[in-house]
Amino acid sequence: MCQLLETIRYENGQFHNLKRHTARLNRSRKMLFGKEDEIDLEKILLKKNPEPPEVSKQNDVYKCRIIYAKEIEKIEFIPYPLPVIRTLKIVTDNEIDYAYKFTDRSRLQQLYNQRGECDDILIVKNGLLTDTYFANILFYNGKNWVTPAHPLLKGTQRQYLLETNQIVLVDIRPTDLDNFQNVRLINAMIRFEDELDIKIEDIHF
Repeated sequence: MCQLLETIRYENGQFHNLKRHTARLNRSRKMLFGKEDEIDLEKILLKKNPEPPEVSKQNDVYKCRIIYAKEIEKIEFIPYPLPVIRTLKIVTDNEIDYAYKFTDRSRLQQLYNQRGECDDILIVKNGLLTDTYFANILFYNGKNWVTPAHPLLKGTQRQYLLETNQIVLVDIRPTDLDNFQNVRLINAMIRFEDELDIKIEDIHF
């Protein structure tokens, strides 16, 4: 049976964006396994009363990693340092499908292995920019932040920014890159305000 994953930011005793993680988890369980009952992540996580091991006094951000299928199978906490990403390599795969957050990322890994000397990849599917190996992407045009309308995975941080009208959906092609000033990476662990930005000139074909 395939396994899925939810990754939740845990910081100073708080779980971030828990409502959207819960919704995605239960939607995936219903679509893939026919499960009609709903798991209450907040109830489970608070009952667990997690106390992640102190690895560093300076590290107060943890990745809460939930592995599940029909039911939750494992919950673990991993210290999370913000990654350093300065360059992206554009790669193309018109067949890749990652609409669900599976633990099996072998297809993504194959693309990631094509990055050469770059730090990460920027995936093109059917002529449109989608995601990097581990993040959704935002582009700034000098006025607005926009995000690809057809990402590989609809992330919870992306969903939050859409619901709060901070970003706009558009189709973006590689030839459109010169219309933007920079690209920002976001995911469940990397917030908009973390400003993990990459210059457009540091995106390589």
